[in-house]
Amino acid sequence: MITPDLVRTMSDYNRWQNTSIFNAADTISSEDRTKQRGAFWGSIEATLNHVLWGDRLWLSRLGDGRPPNGKSMPDTVQEGGNWESLKRARWEQDQAIAEWAVSVNQSHLNSSLTYVSAAIGKEFTQNVGLLTIHMFNHQTHHRGQVHAM
Repeated sequence: MITPDLVRTMSDYNRWQNTSIFNAADTISSEDRTKQRGAFWGSIEATLNHVLWGDRLWLSRLGDGRPPNGKSMPDTVQEGGNWESLKRARWEQDQAIAEWAVSVNQSHLNSSLTYVSAAIGKEFTQNVGLLTIHMFNHQTHHRGQVHAM
């Protein structure tokens, strides 16, 4: 069962891993961070921007978070802007996720959410708890790609 305690644990894990991956990426040059490496979103920096976009999108659906700037999938790779503004935006988003995680309750996690997919434009209705886990798994998936790059 997806519980508020699990959501808070995933939020803590998310922040820890984002801090780690950003600290590691900070040790390489801007040229290396933006180098096209054949990954789905291209570069390390573009992928980390996409993760920020996804977090903003999901938190705006699941809670009361700020919606993403990008309106189309290609826009997602520029969500946070340059490296310094992306780092600030990532920290702010992790804080917003943590604040939401502290306030989430079981009835919300048990409820359903209807939304339109940003990727395919189709409407879905799904369980909020599962969508919450999807938000965290999306981050993990793309951090793994950044790690490989």
